[in-house]
Amino acid sequence: MIPYPFLWNFMPHCSLAVSTPAGVALLCSLLAVSISAPVKFSPQDGFSEHVELARSLTRKLLTDIPTVHHSCVTTEGLSLEPSAEVKNLEYMMAVLAVPVAPRLVPISETYTLEMSLNRIDEGLHLYRHLLQDVKERLQCSENLSPLLADLRDLSSQVRKVQQLALLTPAESHVKSSLSSRLTGDYEVQVATHLVLQQLRSFGQDVFRSLRHILTHAAV
Repeated sequence: MIPYPFLWNFMPHCSLAVSTPAGVALLCSLLAVSISAPVKFSPQDGFSEHVELARSLTRKLLTDIPTVHHSCVTTEGLSLEPSAEVKNLEYMMAVLAVPVAPRLVPISETYTLEMSLNRIDEGLHLYRHLLQDVKERLQCSENLSPLLADLRDLSSQVRKVQQLALLTPAESHVKSSLSSRLTGDYEVQVATHLVLQQLRSFGQDVFRSLRHILTHAAV
């Protein structure tokens, strides 16, 4: 399916189809069909309830991240606030090369429910590995345990959603060599900050994706 923003930008021109070549008129018709035909799927009973539970777990994860960041990231200037400016952070990002989760986008004919749930699951596994890497080097390691539990619970719930959607979960091949680049306390602090920052952004995308999935399930 063609993304909605593009469709809405294009549709005003469809009124010109009468005086334009037939090919343009046909394209306008196809665009109109794309808008009126949302992507559908037929999951098993209980699907929506489990998606809603996954959203609740995601909300809990997002609530816990600032608390963990406050207790574990003590280096001055490393803040989750968008306005915070950190000197040399771009350089440290390049040095540490913290991997990022796959990008999540709304479900369409080219980006299926299966792809969405697999990417969510892959991202959750990635951040579990990354948090485990920094946990081994942090003095506040016990404070990361609840966050790791959140990720584990959410991952299990996503797998349940996949089963109810009659989908086979993809095997996770997440590998991280971040621990080998944590050569000092400052590197550990910056890595922890970046992982939590990226996890919060990913969690927000997961929450939006699950809401989008719920909307389609209700159609």
